[in-house]
Amino acid sequence: MGRGKIEIKRIENSSNRQVTYSKRRNGIMKKAKEISVLCDAKVSVIIFASSGKMHEFCSPTTTLVDVLDQYHKLSGKRLWDAKHENLDNEINRVKKENDSMQIELRHMKGEDISNLNYRELMVLEDALENGMTALKAKQMEFVRMMRKHNEMIEEENQSLQFKLRQLQLEPMEDTLIENQGVYDHQAIAEYESQMPFAFRVQPMQPNLQQRF
Repeated sequence: MGRGKIEIKRIENSSNRQVTYSKRRNGIMKKAKEISVLCDAKVSVIIFASSGKMHEFCSPTTTLVDVLDQYHKLSGKRLWDAKHENLDNEINRVKKENDSMQIELRHMKGEDISNLNYRELMVLEDALENGMTALKAKQMEFVRMMRKHNEMIEEENQSLQFKLRQLQLEPMEDTLIENQGVYDHQAIAEYESQMPFAFRVQPMQPNLQQRF
């Protein structure tokens, strides 16, 4: 018996729908690979599941962008609006500028200069001289900044050392003042003990008890 005809409509059961999607997706991808290999055709297939997951296949001899560009040219349909076309032109311009800068960089390194003419070599020499001048100026500016920075650090270091010495001397000064008072009292006592009796200070009234 042959297989019964399947009605093409949405499968309501989510599990059955997912199984059918996986089988048919694999079948489409297999057929796309076969026709690409057997017939040397440029094939690009993109499938989005209901969950948003993407599956794609593109012939090894081409890319999706090339397929879309060819479709755009042959069909005459506008795949991109003006905004995207301007963006594409800007990207191409930046790529060309980058390629040009890469070539100039190699020339400045002394690479690939054998094909340059006299005028191009002169332009290259001027660019190198200007670069050396700017580099030396930048180096001098850096040296000046480093000297100024070192001077500021030295001044700050001296200021901190001065403050540290002041903090260390303050308790010593207090001790010296206290010791100085004791020393003065002792010195006066020793001086009076060594002074002759005739020069010592006598009381204004003699002791009356000594007269008797």
